[in-house]
Amino acid sequence: MTQDTKSLREEIIKACLYLSKIGQFTGTWGNISVRVEDGFLITPSAVDYMTMQPEDFVVVSMEGKKIRGERVPSSETELHRRLLILRPDMGAFVHTHSLYATCMACAQETLPVIVEDMAQIIGGEVRCTHYASGGRSKDLSEEACATIGDDSAAVLLANHGAVVGGRNLAEAVNACQILEKAAFIYINAAAIGGAKPIPLELVTEERNRLLYRYGKEDVTNL
Repeated sequence: MTQDTKSLREEIIKACLYLSKIGQFTGTWGNISVRVEDGFLITPSAVDYMTMQPEDFVVVSMEGKKIRGERVPSSETELHRRLLILRPDMGAFVHTHSLYATCMACAQETLPVIVEDMAQIIGGEVRCTHYASGGRSKDLSEEACATIGDDSAAVLLANHGAVVGGRNLAEAVNACQILEKAAFIYINAAAIGGAKPIPLELVTEERNRLLYRYGKEDVTNL
């Protein structure tokens, strides 16, 4: 469990600025949650990332009650809350509006596992919800929870964007970039016959290698 510290809040601000720089966030559209001891930290609503300060963050309980903070929490707070409850294996979620993942979301298509690092970091295929208005936070969160499953760290929000998780903030940020790369490859591979998915049993093998063996044993000859 992560402690709510000033350094963690500064790390989230750096992540927001980085994700804005590489096109994952647009304006103030995009948000981050990180699980902490008494609930989760969430980025505030309608605050420019360039001016965001550590004290601007809000801590919300897993029951949905604001515990600390003066700002209004993100409009997607319920989305983050429900996903963090559903997926105790995830320590952070990032909601993005990146170009190619959003293309997949607008097509309401599933992104199969087509790249090795997608198998490792995201796990299973990334499925797309039915459309729910961003202003209807309960509907949006219910759709995301019904769609993500327990095998994937990401879900596409129809005609909206994506939500991507990780065991910690750094992994979630990395997973956002891997999702965008995979979506780019999938869309462009259509011009040469389409990307071929990795077989399911090998997807599971790659995911388990990252979760349980990567950096812990010599796997070069397995």
